Amino acid sequence: MSLVKRRTFIKGAGSLAGLSLAAPFISRTYAQGSSGTVNIFAWAGYLSDDMLSAFQEATGIRANFTPYGTNDELLNQLRANNGAGFDIIWPTVDRVPNYVEYGLVQPIDETKVDVDKCLPSAWSNSENLGAVVEGKRYQVPTDWGTEALAFDKDQVPLEYGAASYGDIWKPEMEGKATVRGHSGLVGLGLWLESEGRLPMPMLEAFKSEDNMIQIYDVIVEEAIARKANIAQFWNNENEAQGAFRVNGCAIGQTWDSTAAALIREGLPIGFVAPKEGALTWMEGVAIPSGAENIEQAYAFINWFLTPEAGAMYTNATSINSTAVGAEELISEEAKAFFAAAYPGDALEKLWWWPIQENWFVARRNEYQDRFLSA
Repeated sequence: MSLVKRRTFIKGAGSLAGLSLAAPFISRTYAQGSSGTVNIFAWAGYLSDDMLSAFQEATGIRANFTPYGTNDELLNQLRANNGAGFDIIWPTVDRVPNYVEYGLVQPIDETKVDVDKCLPSAWSNSENLGAVVEGKRYQVPTDWGTEALAFDKDQVPLEYGAASYGDIWKPEMEGKATVRGHSGLVGLGLWLESEGRLPMPMLEAFKSEDNMIQIYDVIVEEAIARKANIAQFWNNENEAQGAFRVNGCAIGQTWDSTAAALIREGLPIGFVAPKEGALTWMEGVAIPSGAENIEQAYAFINWFLTPEAGAMYTNATSINSTAVGAEELISEEAKAFFAAAYPGDALEKLWWWPIQENWFVARRNEYQDRFLSA
């Protein structure tokens, strides 16, 4: 996978020619706010001790990291705190409008963000994915990744072009598969769409409740009929890894970081985009409405967009940084994982999560519960 292809993964990417890869400089004046600390609420596994130490060395600011496992956990905690308690949160971009609706995040002051350090394609495309609401930006894009097919190479050898979400639901996979409840239904829906079995395209489900009901009624009926395939449902990273490590799963719809972690352990796991398109998300950092250490929060944002920080993040997680120049510094292991996951035209077929309005999330959870309790 060429570096040029990697850095222009998003349709409409701008030219990156001539961008400097000079060592980052983060002014220590950021530490002169209300304190020399920043409180970060982010996905479990995203920030290693090495990264937190590097941030403190670069800025003089001490970072306190609290992990969470799901978008819903993040949203519920922030609602319980009325937007207080943290200075940085890390929602997926399609869920940002949920936080705006509840008044839990504040607009980003773009004059305090080193915008030219972020991939132009990620910055511009995030506007339509949920980062900008009513003309105001509420999130800085920092990374992107996928949910696709993890598989045991010995038991279920899959190859790009033939690999499909439908492989999870084949009769021979009974008792051998793992999915997350709500996104597993989307993957199943994309397979059913490719088979001509949905009343309208999967994307239409996000546009109105009537559309969603028509589409999801078909999906959940199929999911329940094939539920015996699912040996374990997962909700977070640890559960997804455990499905393969200890619960005997041979195939699953998981995050890229799940498969990468298992591969690093030496397990015979592969990860590949299905022919229907890998479910793709963009994430970024937002500042809660009740944040107390504002300047320190912006210091963290700008540090995370340096090539060095972006490469540290990708090397640790196999999730892709939006920092300009990060791809030049990532490890050979991370490059190999990316090339194996997205060969051929896989990057052109990425299936980006649309904005999930609160009505959609509520309905989505109802269908998930029907599936899980069946």
